[in-house]
Amino acid sequence: MNAPLRKSRPYIFWGQTQSLCETCLKLVPTKIQILDNEVWYEKRCREHGVQSTLVSTDAAYWRLCKDFIKPGDRPLQFQQRTEFGCPYDCGLCSDHEQHSCLALIEITEHCNLTCPVCFAESSPARTKFTPLATVEKMLDALVASEGEPDLVQISGGEPTLHPDFFEILDAVRARPIRHVMINTNGLRIAREKDFVARLAENRRGLEVYLQFDSLQRDALIDLRGADLRKIRQQALENLEHYGVSTTLVATIKRGVNDAEIGDIVRHALTWTCVRGVTLQPVQDAGRNENFDKNTDRIMLSEIRKRVIETGVFGDKDMIPLPCNPESISIGYGLRNGERVLPLTSLIPQEQLVAVMPNTISPEKYPVLREKFVDLFSLSSGPQNTSERVCELLCCLPSFQVPEGLSYENVFRVTIVQFLDRFNFCVGNVKRSCIHFVTEQGAIIPFDTYNLFYRNGKIDGIRAALRGDTYREATQREEMPR
Repeated sequence: MNAPLRKSRPYIFWGQTQSLCETCLKLVPTKIQILDNEVWYEKRCREHGVQSTLVSTDAAYWRLCKDFIKPGDRPLQFQQRTEFGCPYDCGLCSDHEQHSCLALIEITEHCNLTCPVCFAESSPARTKFTPLATVEKMLDALVASEGEPDLVQISGGEPTLHPDFFEILDAVRARPIRHVMINTNGLRIAREKDFVARLAENRRGLEVYLQFDSLQRDALIDLRGADLRKIRQQALENLEHYGVSTTLVATIKRGVNDAEIGDIVRHALTWTCVRGVTLQPVQDAGRNENFDKNTDRIMLSEIRKRVIETGVFGDKDMIPLPCNPESISIGYGLRNGERVLPLTSLIPQEQLVAVMPNTISPEKYPVLREKFVDLFSLSSGPQNTSERVCELLCCLPSFQVPEGLSYENVFRVTIVQFLDRFNFCVGNVKRSCIHFVTEQGAIIPFDTYNLFYRNGKIDGIRAALRGDTYREATQREEMPR
């Protein structure tokens, strides 16, 4: 017999999604392929052909993320009706699967830097400041949607430059918002101790989200357009002096600062005011000058590997965040000076496995599972983290809760990967829990806002979709019966 032998495809066909054509940004059918230990999207655009894009360098971890998916929480109300389908109805629409774990309120386009990687394209030349009354309406829209929002991040531009900054902070405090973060480049914090002292007066439930991309001059010039090493040092000294809780935030770009991830984590542990580090792969949105898909993209899986190499958190400690597991990985620990004891290592393996969704016996330890998921949430902040840690540990018969446990004893590393034209996935964006609140009261996922809504591109897309819908209806009417 000389029948030809069939050949196997060189990859595993894992499934199908919808992503974006990387040229025209239209939704296109997309194969999910696993090749060795990598996950790829193969997209097919009628106009621009086939595009293959790497989305994970760790197929095992990517698969694990599926086991952490849990039912999403609905907001109390939606702001947008569903007309065109995801991602063209953001606002939130009723088709979105997750409420706002973290909501950003941008209060200005003005900034004292012109960062080459700014997704908001802020600069000193942009002078708009959102009026206090408008900010209050934005906060009210969020409260109407969430009831008691977990976490609001005041952002910009550089929010500390707003002439009504502290009045805005008072407006946040006047509402049932559990935790507020100030997203800042740190220039004013470094230069004005009186400003930090006033922040410290409001420090209960407040945290500074401090831009901290690198300890090296060249990387800072590449990412921020300025050597900010002295600014960062002075900002941290002032925050340390006044005891203001701080998270260091690094935008990670391949070949620029990815080799420093371990250094940034270890540096964070030298400051008692620092509660953790957030690492964000650069999102191809906004200014993002001279971005090259082949040389500049870095994935959550690669950053996670670098974190594990630090020895602060191990492979079992950096877990997917249940509300949006493929986009957020988090490790939580108890710190003693510069030493960290990962919380997951305190939980016996049998119980740890039991609390994870979609395992053999998730009902065996229902209370432990609930406390575990609560802790590993973006909503854990100064007001509730120590309480949640205590509740988790009290569920463990073999563990005694340390006396005096507080937010100062907690250290976390979070990796947040935002979607762009390369790794966009309709399923993932439906689970997005980090949202912008617009001046019109719309609530829009971070990923789609920067892709379609910030620059008004969505208006042209919707107009084109309306035209297609009209043409399809007309063609149906003209068909012979």
